[in-house]
Amino acid sequence: MISIRLFTAALLLSFWIAPALQAAEVNVYSARKEVLIRPLLNAFTAQTGIVVNLVSAKADALLQRLEREGVNSPADVLLTTDAGRLARAKQKGLLQAIRSAVLDAAIPARYRDPEGTWYGLSIRARPIIYATDRVTASELSTYQALAGPLWKDRVCVRSSNNIYNQSMLAAFIHHIGAERTEDWARGLVANFARKPQGGDTDQIRAVAAGECDIALANTYYLARLTVSSKAADRAVAAKVAIFWPDQDGAGVHVNISGAGVTRAAGNLKEAIALLEFLAGQEAQRNYAEVVHEYPVRGDVAWSDVVSTWGPFKSDEINLGILGENNAEAMRIFDRAGWR
Repeated sequence: MISIRLFTAALLLSFWIAPALQAAEVNVYSARKEVLIRPLLNAFTAQTGIVVNLVSAKADALLQRLEREGVNSPADVLLTTDAGRLARAKQKGLLQAIRSAVLDAAIPARYRDPEGTWYGLSIRARPIIYATDRVTASELSTYQALAGPLWKDRVCVRSSNNIYNQSMLAAFIHHIGAERTEDWARGLVANFARKPQGGDTDQIRAVAAGECDIALANTYYLARLTVSSKAADRAVAAKVAIFWPDQDGAGVHVNISGAGVTRAAGNLKEAIALLEFLAGQEAQRNYAEVVHEYPVRGDVAWSDVVSTWGPFKSDEINLGILGENNAEAMRIFDRAGWR
């Protein structure tokens, strides 16, 4: 009888102890390449002891997955690119609002959702990239000027299906209205050197190869070519340069990579801790030095290659507006024939 009582007591004690022994964890759905984000997540685990379970996939596929899983989703954090996608996740009810004094202090208001459903973690600029042997900087001025006759058959840009272009057009709608934005889109389509195809790196390669003279692309793609171990990539980068448009106006269009806590998050405290870590100086230096994006914090230096391009005036629009204007941007793309 004594042995049975001891066994029962030990069994009950194990039920109390087991949760305490279980390691804290956080489940992340990430649209960032694992090779880029995994070192940050490992550093977070080393610092906090919180295990990070990572699922990597395309951004739109992750949104669809979160929708299908609903309240049963195991995901605690959605890590993705572009404010437009984060706004879409908010609109679909996939994220929950959180409050964090750490995040509010580290991240400027225009790079986070006013209601706290998503936060920017790095900044990406989308300027004009041009062929240095066929274009001079004095010929360039604004995004709007790219729709003019000077650039007939000289422009490369990726498909309107791309969220980067959708968000850029959404920003234009805010600044100049839908009608003028559509006029610009029609003019730019008329100046395409080829049918939109490929990603931003393909646009830069096309400029270097002489298929077009200018392109719109995010700067980190050029940075990767510049520091590549492949001589052919570095040769491409050497043939082009960056022009910062609209310096007397709204400024260069910028966007973010960012994250939000999912509506179904079962590890809320750990999820917030991860976002706070990613907004910290250590993680921000990684975004700058490894990914070659602009850190969202003003107290973290840019990478060496990014610094060579110099400072610029950026658009100060609150990025939540990009999601609000996305549907109208898509209608304009369709009417303008930008496929």
